[in-house]
Amino acid sequence: MAFIKEESEDIKIEETFTVKHEETEEAFRVKHEDPEEQTELMPLKDESQEQNETEETVQDEGCLDLRSGEASEQTETSQKTAESNTCHHCGKSFTRKQYLTNHMRIHNGERPFKCHQCVKIFTQKQNFLDHMRIHTGEKPYTCQQCGKSFTWKRYLITHTRMHTGEKPYTCQECGKCFARKHMLTIHMRVHTGERPYPCQECGKGFTQKHILIDHMRIHTGERPHVCQQCGMSFTWKQYYTEHMRTHTGERPHACLQCGKNFTCKQNLTDHMRIHTGEKPFTCQQCGKCFTCKPNLRSHMKVHTGERPHACSQCGKSYPWKKNLKEHMRVHTGDQLSDANTSLIPM
Repeated sequence: MAFIKEESEDIKIEETFTVKHEETEEAFRVKHEDPEEQTELMPLKDESQEQNETEETVQDEGCLDLRSGEASEQTETSQKTAESNTCHHCGKSFTRKQYLTNHMRIHNGERPFKCHQCVKIFTQKQNFLDHMRIHTGEKPYTCQQCGKSFTWKRYLITHTRMHTGEKPYTCQECGKCFARKHMLTIHMRVHTGERPYPCQECGKGFTQKHILIDHMRIHTGERPHVCQQCGMSFTWKQYYTEHMRTHTGERPHACLQCGKNFTCKQNLTDHMRIHTGEKPFTCQQCGKCFTCKPNLRSHMKVHTGERPHACSQCGKSYPWKKNLKEHMRVHTGDQLSDANTSLIPM
């Protein structure tokens, strides 16, 4: 019975060391008081530990070899993919071959997607599909705040900045912020002096193409904006819009100091100089200063002798339109005002 008990204890001790081989020798002594049994079983512990540690080491080394092998294969695959999807013209790399194919059209000029309605061509299919919305009138992107719809998502993103007030594009020169990158690009021309759109008639340069188009009407005499109420026509839409306020009575621009209202913002700006006393426009011949540029131009007629306003009945001409109006009363028989004394007939 003693032999069986001792053998049973040996098995338990061996299992204990096999499972808990990381425990210290001191912990082992606390559990087993017989020093002889400890002495005999210590070699078993050492052998068991060595075997377990050896197996664990082999397993770990095998895992490391397997992982390193997989990592190296992935690295080689990534390198091969990067090399195969790299543009040989500019060195730009892509994750997919299709992206590289699309990119290559920039270099070779290929535009395989053609619009059969306006003959415009595109390098990518998605750009072609987006373009087709111009012809179909489809506007799938709608603002959740005001309900306005847009043809393209980028237009909606830009539009939402009107509601949020976000202006992510900042001028590094003056700190002015813009909601659109395109507007920052145009603004930068103020600092660089760049005027990429020159007039072929007079050589004057402009920062934006639409401003050049508007300017060309000075040379062509075109006045496409016609008032339906009085028939008066205008070169620019802004002038037409401001003119229409004379019929509607709308004066949306108010002076915060005296409460006077104006039909256009520029008139308010000029008016504010009455309160500030600013006179930034100076005559180079006599040094007289004026609050607004039109007043300076009108004053210059004193020096040039220009009399652009002529009477259609008697041929007399005047430097200012108000003088001609006063003169016309001579022919109509209307009573002349005191201003008539300042007429300067030719």
